[in-house]
This record gives sequence, structure tokens and C-alpha cells, in this order.
Amino acid sequence: MSISAIMGISLSGMQAQQTRLAATANNVANAMTPGYDRLETSFTSRAQGGVSATVAPSDGPVPDDTSNVDLASEMLSLVETEIGFKANAAAWETGADIWDVLLSIKRD
Repeated sequence: MSISAIMGISLSGMQAQQTRLAATANNVANAMTPGYDRLETSFTSRAQGGVSATVAPSDGPVPDDTSNVDLASEMLSLVETEIGFKANAAAWETGADIWDVLLSIKRD
């Protein structure tokens, strides 16, 4: 697997976490909105490597006078998103560092 492919996989992971973060932020912002149906993010592996994220309303019932958002679950989602994003960013930076080393070797 090439370095650029590895960096592409890491980038797709960061983009998927960004999608999850946007959905979670939307849930937190609408936690007190009556009838709001929380958004759920699902991740799917891509055949060429990496991951994609899709967002859809939850399957659970939505009360008329409240929302189905649990703020504790949303905070956990934020922590998981941060960890996932940082892991993918670290992998991407490692790939960038390897590119730099290879370019410096080629110039010498």
C-alpha cells in the first residue's frame, strides 16, 4: 500500500469524524426542541480503503413535548469523535513525515 493511499484512508477517517461531530453538535443544539429526532451517524468501510459516514434520524420514538436527545450520550459521542479524529490526524501526519524523508533522500 502506498503512502498516499494510507494518507487518503486517514483523511477519510477525519472527514467521517467531522460528519459525526456536525451531527452531534446538531443534537446538542436541539436537545430542548420539542419533537426533535436525534441524528445518528453510521460508518461504512469503503472498498478502496477508508471509511464514509452517513447521518440519519434515529429509529426510536420521538415524544411530542420533548426530544429524544440524551446529553450524556452526546458528550460521550464528542469524546469518541475527538479520539477518532486525533488518531487519524496522527496517522496522516506520519504519512506526511515519511513523504518529507523520501523527498529529502531523493534530493541528496
